[in-house]
Amino acid sequence: MRKPNLSNATQAKVLAPAKDLATLEAELAEQEDHLEDTVLRLSDYLSAVEMVIKQTFDHRVWVKAEIRNLSSKGGHYYFELAEKDDDGKVVASCRGNLWRFKATRVLAKFERATGMPLDRDLTVLLKVSAGFHAQYGFSLTIEDIDPSYTLGDLARQYAQMVDRLTGEGLLNLNQQLPAPFDIEHVLVIAPEKAAGLGDFQADANRLARTGACHFHYHNATFQGNHAPAEIRHAIISAQQQFQDTYQRLPDLLVIIRGGGAVGDLAYLNDYELAALVAEQPIPVWVGIGHERDKGVLDEVAHTSFDTPSKVIAAISSHLAQLIAQTLQYQAQIKQAAQRQLNTAEQQTARQLSRVQSQTTGQLTALQKDSDYAWRSIQQSAQRQVKQAARLTHELGTQMQASAYQQLSMASNDSQNYKKTIMQSSQQQLIQAQRDSVHLRDIVLLHRPSRVLKQGYAILMDETDKQILTSSAQLHPQQTVHIVLKDGKAKAQIIDIQAT
Repeated sequence: MRKPNLSNATQAKVLAPAKDLATLEAELAEQEDHLEDTVLRLSDYLSAVEMVIKQTFDHRVWVKAEIRNLSSKGGHYYFELAEKDDDGKVVASCRGNLWRFKATRVLAKFERATGMPLDRDLTVLLKVSAGFHAQYGFSLTIEDIDPSYTLGDLARQYAQMVDRLTGEGLLNLNQQLPAPFDIEHVLVIAPEKAAGLGDFQADANRLARTGACHFHYHNATFQGNHAPAEIRHAIISAQQQFQDTYQRLPDLLVIIRGGGAVGDLAYLNDYELAALVAEQPIPVWVGIGHERDKGVLDEVAHTSFDTPSKVIAAISSHLAQLIAQTLQYQAQIKQAAQRQLNTAEQQTARQLSRVQSQTTGQLTALQKDSDYAWRSIQQSAQRQVKQAARLTHELGTQMQASAYQQLSMASNDSQNYKKTIMQSSQQQLIQAQRDSVHLRDIVLLHRPSRVLKQGYAILMDETDKQILTSSAQLHPQQTVHIVLKDGKAKAQIIDIQAT
């Protein structure tokens, strides 16, 4: 790189401050041809840029911007400012500085007017002057902040949020749910160890000890940019945990926080949080801030209270009213039952008297009828007994004669049957004797000794225990015994031929 080859006259023209922008433009245009081939030091070039910015923007203007980041060091405040389009895309950004000697006054005025500290994500109206430094670059020096603009912007955002919730049918959605009949289980979302939570628990614990109501506490941060996301997470996780444990929905969801600065409560004006509260399937009671504070959660909740203490007071009042109503119903039922008992007793007494009167007459008539019927029955029974006696005597005579006749016939039949049996038995015995003699002769003719004497032989196995009568019992090389009339021979089977 070539070293700068500037004459003293040229350096004086570049570094000397211009009287105004027109003069500077004229001088630069005059020397443009000379500077094209000239290499400048960066500090020289940036000094020239600084000079131009000071000459051009040497006045203070009001600028609207969003604070993307804010930090402090040594009493000085350092901003990252930005402008976004309707889609949320950053179209411009730069640094801003609020120096210590002005910071205390400006910030105190902002907090007094808005009730909130200056923080990121706020849209502010700044009184600034432009500055450029060769080492640190471009930045805006903040001279003042208009708090009324920030309040107006917050109000505008709040109104837009309410309009959106209304247009989507969410603003009054939770309010359309019926109030809980009995409040047995309550989910409580609150900042941990907050004073408002302590006031709530003081009365809630006394109520819980009676067993009338059970409180399930879940904590979340209610201040800062991450507060809405933490509260949403606490609501969702609390609902899921309760359903996993009890297999049902709780009776009430309570969101409470004690009073605070307007700025602290402004973090809760979040659309996603408001929509989640509005869409809850159970009534949501909100007790955030003091009487003068109202946020979007108060708009979408089923019921809104000024303080956490009033929320627990309303729960106690609801349960007390429920008990009183139950006792009233009990008394009314008891009175109605007593009236019905008295009426029933009176009706029973009248009916008993009427029945007794009717029964007396009916008993008299029945007694007369019964006496007449008894006399008729006695007379009829006497006649039937006499008739039965005659019939019994006649039947006895007939049965006796018939029995004698049947006995005589049976005796004759028995004698005849006995003779027939005796004759048949004698014939069977004679035939049996003949058959026995015949069978004896056959057996004697076929006894083994006589058969062997006739030239026959008996074939037995080697053990002499089994007589072999079939070729199926034989096999080659088998040893057998041949029994003859005068002895026994041992033989071996050579071949077998079946017939």
